Amino acid sequence: MKIYTKTGDKGETGLYGADRVPKDHARVEAYGTVDEASSAIGVARSLLAEEHADIQEHLESVQNTLFDLGADLATRAGSPYQKKVARIDSEDVAGLEALIDRYQEEAPPLTGFIHPGGHPAAAALQLARAITRRAERRLVSLMRLEEANPEALCYLNRLSDFLFTLARVINARSGIEEASWQVKKRK
Repeated sequence: MKIYTKTGDKGETGLYGADRVPKDHARVEAYGTVDEASSAIGVARSLLAEEHADIQEHLESVQNTLFDLGADLATRAGSPYQKKVARIDSEDVAGLEALIDRYQEEAPPLTGFIHPGGHPAAAALQLARAITRRAERRLVSLMRLEEANPEALCYLNRLSDFLFTLARVINARSGIEEASWQVKKRK
């Protein structure tokens, strides 16, 4: 099978269900940004050492769910293919909440805003968090125009919190102190 199809050469792409839309359509922006977040998570995973096997496992699971989320967003309600798509649901959101609670116990107390950085994997997770926040904004824009799964929005919101928490845990496990935001003193 060839990787290129040439069907997008004129600036359109196909949604799951054969609808053709411009490549800058709000739906494509939303699932494209979800793909970016998954790629950033992949970078973070490549930087994790073996002692973070638990985090690796959870991030791989998140990447699988993000593929489901991309398919969810690429499939309009009423599509003949919608029954083939695993929609994001409240169980997916609750799963992230449980992981956030679990890992938050391991992170140091949060006393203010912190700078992204520290361990390379933690910095990559902070980037993935920021991209996830952008995906969330893109989904809000889409939802103003047409129907989309509201649980997907909840999932992205929790995912950014989860990635933030994991970044903090990796820094803590690595003995790296987080840099806090220092408010500029006004004259």
